[in-house]
Amino acid sequence: MLEDQQLMAFLATARADEALVFYRDVLGLRFVADEYVALVFESSGVMLRIQKVEQHTPFPYTALGWKVSDLSAKVTELARNGARFERFAGMAQDDLGIWTSPSGARVAWFKDPDGNVLSLTEF
Repeated sequence: MLEDQQLMAFLATARADEALVFYRDVLGLRFVADEYVALVFESSGVMLRIQKVEQHTPFPYTALGWKVSDLSAKVTELARNGARFERFAGMAQDDLGIWTSPSGARVAWFKDPDGNVLSLTEF
């Protein structure tokens, strides 16, 4: 029913000015609009609407992620732009903060200004 329809993604921010800079300048997403209710970005054909809210409590797990072809290069590039990669107790992560899952997928996590957990994954 919806498999041939374009997906949209949603997050929330209580810090719209910081979110705008982070998603546009740190992550390099294409900025589309600053609407009354949301910041709008585009990432590889997917619309990301970051809803403006008064208060926001982020989920303690990944809210949004990207599949990348060269994880080490993307982590290095984003870190250079100001992203800070997370480290988790009990997880064997390399010097860049990359964890290799039992399936062989490699994952790195970082947070936006509101504490939303974002990820990069290389399969």
